[in-house]
Amino acid sequence: MTVPPENRSLFEELVKYTQQRSFLRGRVLHARIIRISKFSCVYLANSLVNLYAKCGHLNKAKLVFENIQNKDVVSWNCLINGYSQQGSTASSIVMELFQHMRAENILPNAHTYSGVFTAASNLRNAFAGLQVHAIAVKTSNFYDVFVGSSLVNMYCKAGLLDEARKMFDIMPERNSVSWSTMISGYATERMAVEALGIFESMRRDDESVNEFVVTSVLSGLVAPEFVACGKQIHCLSVKNGLLEIVSVANALVTMYAKCGNLDDALRTFELSGDKNSITWSAMITGYAQSGDSEKALKLFSNMHFNEIMPSEFTLVGVLNACSDIAALERGKQVHDYLLKTGYESQIYILTALVDMYAKCGSIVDARKGFDYLQEADIVLWTSMIGGYVQNGENEEALVLYGKMQARGIFPNELTMASVIKACSSLAALEQGKQVHGGTVKYGFSQEISVGSALSTMYAKCGSLEDGNLVFRRMPVRDMLSWNAMISGLSQNGHGKEAFELFEEMLAEGTKPDYVTVVNILSACSHMGLVERGWAYFKMMSNDFGIVPRVEHYACMVDILSRAGKLDEAKEFIESATIDHGMCLWRILLSGCRNYRKYELGAHAGEKLMELGSQESSAYVLLSSIYTAMGRLEDVERVRRLMKLRGVSKEPGCSWIELKSQVHVFVVGDQMHPQIGDIRTEIRRLSKQMKDEGYQPAPDLASVTPLCS
Repeated sequence: MTVPPENRSLFEELVKYTQQRSFLRGRVLHARIIRISKFSCVYLANSLVNLYAKCGHLNKAKLVFENIQNKDVVSWNCLINGYSQQGSTASSIVMELFQHMRAENILPNAHTYSGVFTAASNLRNAFAGLQVHAIAVKTSNFYDVFVGSSLVNMYCKAGLLDEARKMFDIMPERNSVSWSTMISGYATERMAVEALGIFESMRRDDESVNEFVVTSVLSGLVAPEFVACGKQIHCLSVKNGLLEIVSVANALVTMYAKCGNLDDALRTFELSGDKNSITWSAMITGYAQSGDSEKALKLFSNMHFNEIMPSEFTLVGVLNACSDIAALERGKQVHDYLLKTGYESQIYILTALVDMYAKCGSIVDARKGFDYLQEADIVLWTSMIGGYVQNGENEEALVLYGKMQARGIFPNELTMASVIKACSSLAALEQGKQVHGGTVKYGFSQEISVGSALSTMYAKCGSLEDGNLVFRRMPVRDMLSWNAMISGLSQNGHGKEAFELFEEMLAEGTKPDYVTVVNILSACSHMGLVERGWAYFKMMSNDFGIVPRVEHYACMVDILSRAGKLDEAKEFIESATIDHGMCLWRILLSGCRNYRKYELGAHAGEKLMELGSQESSAYVLLSSIYTAMGRLEDVERVRRLMKLRGVSKEPGCSWIELKSQVHVFVVGDQMHPQIGDIRTEIRRLSKQMKDEGYQPAPDLASVTPLCS
């Protein structure tokens, strides 16, 4: 069927205005068509629907559509495809229109299905898509290339990769859209091997490689093992003249950065002639994710001087870079910048801001941003809870987690790991067990991060049996898991079991890190195993290639000091080749006090005084040693020095959890509701100790007891 000759010029004019997206001229022509009574022509009416739909005026398109007396399949297609191009917001209307179309017995064609499947993919509604798929089979449109490509796209976006692949394999004809859609589907799900397999099949079929295919396959290459394949695709892009297309250059920069090959990423970035904000963002994000935060911030500065307007993704990458190096002042500058550029309302930006302030220790500013948003976004809640934990405000973290639960917001594995760390730091075993139950309820108990946090929590709370149970049930154990259990065993007096677990770790082929060695040396210290400690200390660098740090030297000094080998410990400190500050002399000082080696202790203490120690315990220990030696002038000198340097003794603090309630005790604090009973019990115990002949040490006699 063709357009009647008397309406041909009007029809051609409508087509021209539609191609030009000329809404105003189209409206004038619409008025003219109504005036000369030509609206009854279905071709003109359909063209008007199409004009308004393509110009984005869907309400007007729908009004014209509803006034068509004899609607045909083209009438429906114009409106359906118009709404399908508006994304998920209008996709439900598309599904309703399709149902009405079927109710009026209008037979859909390939163009109808293309729009409907696009809408179903936007809605992630696989069930509705399956129903329409069945209708497409019945109406013999199933094998049309456009219908097939739309179906593949729908299944990919719904995450049904097997269904998408089945559809792709039975398509009698494929175009570049079909290939790039299938490749992109695999790439989105991080199935790089499958994406590369489809790409190879496409090359074998002599299909032309365009920019959409190249960007699709490159987006799936996000691990170092795929960088060689990425380089081959890079060469192919050069050969086919695709490197001049900015989207291809951006995809290559992103690929190299995600694969950890920052030199090639930078080279590609510098050779890109037409850089846009995505190009800069890819390089900045690549640096930030690879730990080169300073380079990321410098590149952002260059971007600003080149007058390139950043996108929200660029700013998120920059804020993450500030977070990683705790660059609070630069983070504040970025905050000011994004306020000026109008990005303050973006949820991703604000979440990154909260995370930045929290990781930089500015927890008050982080909470201000969090309270301002009040969004039910799990990433935001997780950032705030993690920020509290990182800054030692564990009680606040648990309170916020309780509020999150009250609002019905479901946690993710990172949330649970942070909450478990809070319980671990507070040694709140009962609360930790409740959170453990939550991880099982939400299905996170098998996650590595959660398992590691649980092992650490149980170990720190002294519940080694529960910790071991969690550890043994983990399907995969990372370094944190092994370290948590070895540390727990070591700190709770199970040195032999710690050594056995260390040997088991080595037998499984897991290479220890510096933390593992600290834990093992700590176990040697608690058990008084000097020779074994020396063996592990030497093994660290000889067998595992770990450069000794201050922590390892501190462990060795502690091992020697606890074993009474104080002169050997002094020689070890003086021969140390690293900058250890004051911590090694501090450990030796404590050992000298315990073994009453007062002369050596005074030497260690005076070393700390020379270095300007700000630790009150060093002054107290040195003072007690001089008291024991009867050198009262030196006692007075140390106290004056302590006062002159503004060093104050922090009050001792401890807490215990009983019946799901945490009781906190601070030296001199009389605010506990049961303080009367506590003081009575302390007096009873003190009298019993004195009756049995116990005499307090000289340095402890002056400490103000809780019952004073």
